[in-house]
Amino acid sequence: MRNILPLLLAVFFSTSQSALAQTLPIGLTQEERLMEYVPPMATGFTSPPVSEVRTPAEWEEIDGLCVRWNGSFAATTLRGIVKHAKEEVPVYVVTNQSYVDNIQADLANYNISLDNIQFVVEPSNSIWFRDYGQWNVYTNDVDSLLWVDWIYNRPRPLDDVLPEALATMLDIPLYQTLEVPYDLVNTGGNFMVDGFGTAFASELILEENDATNSFGISNHSEAAVDGIMADFMGIERYIKMPTLPYDGIHHIDMHMKLLDEETLLIGEYPTGVADGPQIESNLNYVLNNFNSVFGTQYKIIRVPMPPEGGQYPNTNGDYRTYTNSVFVNNTVLVPIYETQWDTAALRIYREALPGYKVIGIDCNEIITASGAIHCITKAVSSDNPLLISHQPLDDTQYVTTDYEVNALVQHADGISNATLYWTTDTAVGYTSSVMALSNPQENTWTGSIPYQAAGEKVFYYIHAQANSGKQQVRPMPAPTGYWKFKVVEELTGIAESDLTVSVYPNPSEGRFMMTFGANLKAKYTVLNTAGNLVKAGIVNSDSFILDLQGISTGLYLFRIEWEGGQKSIRLQVNK
Repeated sequence: MRNILPLLLAVFFSTSQSALAQTLPIGLTQEERLMEYVPPMATGFTSPPVSEVRTPAEWEEIDGLCVRWNGSFAATTLRGIVKHAKEEVPVYVVTNQSYVDNIQADLANYNISLDNIQFVVEPSNSIWFRDYGQWNVYTNDVDSLLWVDWIYNRPRPLDDVLPEALATMLDIPLYQTLEVPYDLVNTGGNFMVDGFGTAFASELILEENDATNSFGISNHSEAAVDGIMADFMGIERYIKMPTLPYDGIHHIDMHMKLLDEETLLIGEYPTGVADGPQIESNLNYVLNNFNSVFGTQYKIIRVPMPPEGGQYPNTNGDYRTYTNSVFVNNTVLVPIYETQWDTAALRIYREALPGYKVIGIDCNEIITASGAIHCITKAVSSDNPLLISHQPLDDTQYVTTDYEVNALVQHADGISNATLYWTTDTAVGYTSSVMALSNPQENTWTGSIPYQAAGEKVFYYIHAQANSGKQQVRPMPAPTGYWKFKVVEELTGIAESDLTVSVYPNPSEGRFMMTFGANLKAKYTVLNTAGNLVKAGIVNSDSFILDLQGISTGLYLFRIEWEGGQKSIRLQVNK
């Protein structure tokens, strides 16, 4: 990380202005709807970078995390973020000078030291750093770190220029989409990227840049929007989905999250409730039209969207969400609200991301303003990245052939060596296996794991070292974190007798944890006693939560069908 420069000069606002600003919602206020929008003046580069660029994924290494903290609003959430994030990286707390002492006293009151905290004294309008903050991009995949700053879709001029102040402080070149033909309005909560040129968004990005826009910018067609994102962000495939009826801000981070290059965490409502139907429609659109960067169908993990006081957004409940989380290197910070819902959500994260420190952060206050952890944080990516990308091995059929492991490994100074570590028992440690550069043009390194007996589980991770001495592992928490696969007698067409379907609890009030004895690519249906379809979906994992809340008390039939067989099990819903 570059040496941190001294604090920026303070710009003071009146107490009344600051008090008003600290509670601005993530959406527009009535007063803001009447304001004339004036985009800021450009201070950085307004043409795209000359070199090809890549926007890194959230699970890649970062050197810092930014938050904005003025006054008492969301102090519980901010305090939790700062406490745990600073154990991984420096935390930049943007605030007015008049609040520095109060924040320091607040942290001290909770026995949180000021180590690894940098106060950045700059005025701002609101807390929603995700939406107005900087975006990290690398030239030539892993070379120079640049920042991209879009026009913020709110009339909050102090927020919109914060990336300029931070770029100056950290000496990072800033590129801005402020001038014709590249004038683009966008918001960070509506952008999710896999690190390899694929991005997800709601159609808000099109609505705010077309001929009807209220920002005084050019009329951009979808092709023009895609072109700007390709030039500035390296986005080659921009997947856009219809907005949700009850999500007033239309930010996808409120209901979905990429956990890795091929895994989508999807917020799930009870059948037919709130945004559930549109989320399912959008998910089916993605699965039916797009594959992951590896050419495979996206794996889906579902996490319940918890109610607030028994109410969901369609009945005036807060838009509570667990997908609005943030990676901070080896730690994942997850919004929490009530133990009865939180326990399952945290378990889902821990099972999906073994080895990561999954920490729940109280978001009860901030969620009333329609945002949570992801909405108020922004990363400073590593200025010395060592990129490792690997498609984890699926469960494999028993054969007397070693298991080949391929990974993309890159660093600006080149890679000195890469090593594959594997074990069948993490308690006894890992065995190392040297990887070789098998495809220099694609930066592919290849190693192998000796074949194992049927029934064994294999755990593994990858370590690499650059010629400069920089080292990295993937998954990042390795060796505590790992990828794993199981060796089975038969892979193709799992026999019905070999597949186990476990359900807990059964009976339940409508939420069932369905666990299978193997990773499945299958379809499921739920039928009532009259044989009518109640719910249908896709399974692409070894477990998921089946949410039948909102349906009547009674017996239901869960049926799962895969290549080679089908299985049914009765479910009892009690209210």
